[in-house]
Amino acid sequence: MSLPDPFSELIAPFSRRGVDLGLNRIQAALAELGHPEGRFKAVQVAGTNGKGSIATMIERIVSAAGTRCGLYTSPHLLSWCERIRLPEGPIGEEALKTLLQRLQPLALRHDLTPFELITVAAFVAFAEAEVELAILEVGLGGRLDATTVHPQRDVLAFASIGLDHVEHLGPTLEAIAQEKAAVMAPSAIAVSGPQAPEVQAVLQAQAEARACELRWREPVASAANGGPRLGLSGALQRSNAAVAIAAAEALREKGFEVTDEAIRRGLLQARWPGRLEQRQFRGQPLLIDGAHNPPAAAALRRELQPGQRRWLIGMQRHKDAPDLLRHLLEPGDLVRVVTLPEHSSWSAAELRQDVPGIEEGSSDLSENLEWLVQSERLPVACGSLYLVAALLPLLDPTD
Repeated sequence: MSLPDPFSELIAPFSRRGVDLGLNRIQAALAELGHPEGRFKAVQVAGTNGKGSIATMIERIVSAAGTRCGLYTSPHLLSWCERIRLPEGPIGEEALKTLLQRLQPLALRHDLTPFELITVAAFVAFAEAEVELAILEVGLGGRLDATTVHPQRDVLAFASIGLDHVEHLGPTLEAIAQEKAAVMAPSAIAVSGPQAPEVQAVLQAQAEARACELRWREPVASAANGGPRLGLSGALQRSNAAVAIAAAEALREKGFEVTDEAIRRGLLQARWPGRLEQRQFRGQPLLIDGAHNPPAAAALRRELQPGQRRWLIGMQRHKDAPDLLRHLLEPGDLVRVVTLPEHSSWSAAELRQDVPGIEEGSSDLSENLEWLVQSERLPVACGSLYLVAALLPLLDPTD
């Protein structure tokens, strides 16, 4: 059972509006507010997989350097407050409620989507907290994403770009890369880790067309091989860390005081729950991860030792679930598929056509977790951050 949402009367359910990309509505709303987004500079983080990790690394680095920094991310796991991090920590529940109540008439006048409303709230919160710099994670795409209205995105960071949200961004890597590359701005510095050849070509062409400097970075070495120690687990984080370091160095060139020591401390302090996170259920270990598309599933699979294991999976209907499962599973794996609370989901019956032997999970998530942890190898729950969010309250508390 999902926890009650204290913001349900202030932020409309996503299902009511769906995806409605565009900048006109939010631009008009911000103009009416006197452009709070103009009171601080920004780093924008775009891509498919790893955006949140890169964003939080940059925020931790800049904060360790002594700059008043804000962080805006999406989606959240347990609370809308997670999306807006102020210099003192996540925005408080009452503070966010009060802010959203103030913004309700504005949202109605300009017909703002839920994402546009929370983005406006973040900009107002950052301005009122007098942040010097905000790290903005793109919600979807880039060209028409609400975060792209910010006028001072002097540093841009690209996470790995892969096939996802094809119904909104296009059916090919090139089309998706075009949408994401459109965040590039003249005189900005953009940084990226390794990308697929077709994505690299698009980013390079767009950088040249938009007079934006584009810098490429290879993944940092592991700590065992002389690289920095990271607070986030997984091989993919070494590429994310390289992008975060390059963004921090670009910020230094743009006038922010970012020392090498701040970079070291920030990388070590970064935390991003629900991503390759080892937890326990009733004393038994399990891994939870928000892998929700085939590239993320392939990255997750590379982190695991070969061998039979158990999986608890929940996937939204618009995701390519059969391809995701092909990247994840090995012969002999045991899989339960569960429906996601309040979201249209794939069923086991549908997926058995491509992957025989999948079980339909119980409606009781605790019962599914009991089944999951009866595994000789580390079991995994993944497929959607909405599943991770539903599981987190059931897991053993962390220290």
